[in-house]
Amino acid sequence: MSKNTNMLNMTEGNVTKLLVKFSIPMLIGNVFQQIYNLVDSVVVGQYVGANALAAIGATGSVVFLFIALCNGIGSGGGVIVSQFFGAGNDKKVRNTLTNVAYLMMGMAILVCIVSSIITPWILRTLRTPVEILDDSIVYMRMMCFGLPLVAVYNYSASMLRALGDSKGPLYFLIVTSIINVFLDLLFVRGFNMGVFGAAFATVIAQLIAGVCCMIYAFCTNEYFHLKIEDYKLDVNIAHDTIRLGIPMSLQFALIAISSMGLQVVVNSFGAIAVAAFTATSRIEQLVHQPYTSLSAALATYSGQNYGAMKKDRLREGFIKSTIIMMIMTAVLVLIMQLGGRQIVSLFVPDEGVIEMGARGLRITSIFYAVLGMIYVTRGVQNGIGDATFALLNGIVEVIARVLLPIFMSKDYLLGVWGIWWSAGTVWLVSCVFCFWRYIYYRKKYNM
Repeated sequence: MSKNTNMLNMTEGNVTKLLVKFSIPMLIGNVFQQIYNLVDSVVVGQYVGANALAAIGATGSVVFLFIALCNGIGSGGGVIVSQFFGAGNDKKVRNTLTNVAYLMMGMAILVCIVSSIITPWILRTLRTPVEILDDSIVYMRMMCFGLPLVAVYNYSASMLRALGDSKGPLYFLIVTSIINVFLDLLFVRGFNMGVFGAAFATVIAQLIAGVCCMIYAFCTNEYFHLKIEDYKLDVNIAHDTIRLGIPMSLQFALIAISSMGLQVVVNSFGAIAVAAFTATSRIEQLVHQPYTSLSAALATYSGQNYGAMKKDRLREGFIKSTIIMMIMTAVLVLIMQLGGRQIVSLFVPDEGVIEMGARGLRITSIFYAVLGMIYVTRGVQNGIGDATFALLNGIVEVIARVLLPIFMSKDYLLGVWGIWWSAGTVWLVSCVFCFWRYIYYRKKYNM
C-alpha cells in the first residue's frame, strides 16, 4: 500500500510528540462535538427557561446509554484495526472496516427503534419532575431518532483514528458545530420551537457530520478503497469485534445506568437542583474531553505497538501520558475553582441555579486528577485488547454510582451537595480499580 500522509504510524518516534500530535486534533474535535449539547443547553436555558434546561438534563444519562450501546462496537473494532495496522496486515484492516460497519449500523438501528418506544416509561421510572416530563419526552425521542446518524459519524471517525488520522474528523465537527449554533438560535429563538427545536438542530448537524466524514474517508484514505472481497462477512473478525466491543458497550451502558440512578437522586431535590446539575454536567463533559482525547491517542498508540510487539513503548506511553494528564489537570482545577460561577451563568440567569452549580464545580474539581488517571489506564487496557477490563470497570462504577449518591445525599449527611461529592468519590473508587488492573496486567504479561 502506498504511503498515506493522513495516517500516523505510532510504533516509531518520540512518544510524547506522537501522543500530543494525535491528541490535539482529537481534543479540538471532541470539544466541538460537545458544543452540540452545550449549545442546546445554553440556548434553551437562556431563551426558554430553567425548566426547559432541566428537561434536557433529565434525558442526558439515558441518551448516553443508547449512544454507548452503539459506540462500544466502534471502539472494539477500532482496537482490531489499529492492531492489524501496526502488524502491517492491510487486507485484514480493510475487511475489519466492513465488518465493523455491519455490526455498528445494525446495533444503531435496533437501539433507535427500541429506545423511541420506551422513552416515556424510562423517564417516568426515573421520577422525572412532572413539570418537565413532557419536554423531556420530546427531546429524548428526537435524539433517539438521530442515533443512526450519530453512528455514521462515530464509525468513520473511530476507524480513521485507529489508522492514526485524528485530523480528518475534526474538520467536519468544526463546521457542523457552527451550523448547530445557527440552527439552535433559528429554531429555538426565531421559531419558538422549544426543546424540540434544539434536538432537531442537533440531529441535522449530526447528519451533516456523518455524511461529510464518510466522504472524506473514501476520498483520502486508501484503506477505504474497498474491493468486492473486502465486503465479505468474516466470522472471526466479527467475533473479535463483538468480544471487545460488547464489554466496552456494557461498560458505557453500566455507567449510563448508574448515572440514571444518580439522576433519580438529583430529581428528588427538585427542578433547581436538576438545572444546576445539568449545567455542571454539561461543563464537565468539556472537562472530560482533554482526558478522553489523551485516552483515545493512548489506545491507538497502545494498539499499534501491541500489534508490533513493542512492549517497552507501551510502558513509556503510560508514563508520558500520565505526565501530560497531570499538567492538564492543574489547569482545569484552577479554572473551575476561580471561574466556576461565571461559567455556570452562561447557561441560565437564575441566581439559585448559578450558586448551586458553581459550588458543585468547586467540589468535583478536587477529584480531576483521579478522573484523569482513569482515562490513562483505560487507554492502555483498551488498546491492548483487555476486554474483561471494560466490563469489570463498568461494574465497579455502577455499584459505586448507585450506592454512594443515595448514602451521601441523606439530609443528615451532605444533602443536595452529596450529588457532587459522590460523583468525585465514584471517580476515586474507579481510579483505584483501574490502576490495580493495569499493574496486574503489566506483571502478568510482562508489559
